[in-house]
Amino acid sequence: MSGWPDKFVIGLTGNIATGKSVVRRMLEHAGAFGIDADALSHRAIASDAPGYRSVIEAFGQYLVKENGEIDREKLGQIVFSDPKALTILESIVHPLVRQAVDHLLNRSKHRVIVIEAIKLLESPLRQACDVIWVVRADESIQLQRLKRGGMEAAEGRQRMAAQSSQEEKAAVADTVIENSGSITDTWEQVKQAWEKIIPEAIGEESPFKLHASADGLATTLQILRARPRQAEEIARFMNAVDGEDQMEPQIVVNSFGEKAFLLLQGKDGLMGLLGWKVENLVARVDDVHFTKGLPLSTYIPFLVTEVEEASKELQCEVALVFVQPELAAHRDLWQRLGYEERLPSELSVAAWQEAALESHRPDTVMLFKQLRTDRILRPI
Repeated sequence: MSGWPDKFVIGLTGNIATGKSVVRRMLEHAGAFGIDADALSHRAIASDAPGYRSVIEAFGQYLVKENGEIDREKLGQIVFSDPKALTILESIVHPLVRQAVDHLLNRSKHRVIVIEAIKLLESPLRQACDVIWVVRADESIQLQRLKRGGMEAAEGRQRMAAQSSQEEKAAVADTVIENSGSITDTWEQVKQAWEKIIPEAIGEESPFKLHASADGLATTLQILRARPRQAEEIARFMNAVDGEDQMEPQIVVNSFGEKAFLLLQGKDGLMGLLGWKVENLVARVDDVHFTKGLPLSTYIPFLVTEVEEASKELQCEVALVFVQPELAAHRDLWQRLGYEERLPSELSVAAWQEAALESHRPDTVMLFKQLRTDRILRPI
């Protein structure tokens, strides 16, 4: 039994660049509430968080960047080359992460929780999990992924060597997910393992209706949470709306490793969609597509409100929506929904700013809304 009697907790781990986050998002698609403990560890040492001063006292003021935040790259170079330094950092961060995990789980309405942590097996969180899942990948694949993320090969090998072997982790796992192949292969493994835990799970076979109507809309209108099997339909719709032919079904399938799609379905087929993801308690909408000629003042609130409700259930602090300038120009509409235009640099919380910078493209406008005022890992 986990540390939370009314929850079933999956502890998800694996070495660097094996694809843990992809598997966590797949479990979220299936119905689990995901917690990224590694992201919480970053939050724990932000300038407005309780671990900030302790890290500076332990490792030096030179780690502080001009914006007042700790330079995590410099910190990583220290702790990944010195096991004693890593132990010191973990002694500061692990208790704060456990505190944040407790807070999130106690507030969550989900029955199944997945906690992703690269150091799960070495941390106190291990004893709080019902089962352990380990994600594996070939070392060559790990290096490719690290290079795509901008890391030099030498540093990547150093970080890989600093971790316990994949074989050791797999030996203590209840479930091992091999993630060296395609997204489809990984999804099939996750789905099978999920159905053993939750026998009544519907998996990807039945997109579920979130609700059927809203004020002034026909009762035949539905919002569906898309499943990977609908990739071809989604690609076809996006190409038709954008007037291009660049979106391949396989690209959409791969997107399910990082985001979810909400579909606006009418009696004549697909009318709109939003692609969105939740990461580090920040909801981001970065795909917005509607059939031309729809009254957007009606249909945008219908979909955006659904994203907000789902995001609040996932305890998100803010919602960021990235849209084309012509869509952002409907300012009265966005203001009624509680959104305002912001630049990533104008966001006051480091985690929000990082999420914004990752998703913000030069051709888009960012719209910001705070969903709740209480935040995880405020200073104590």
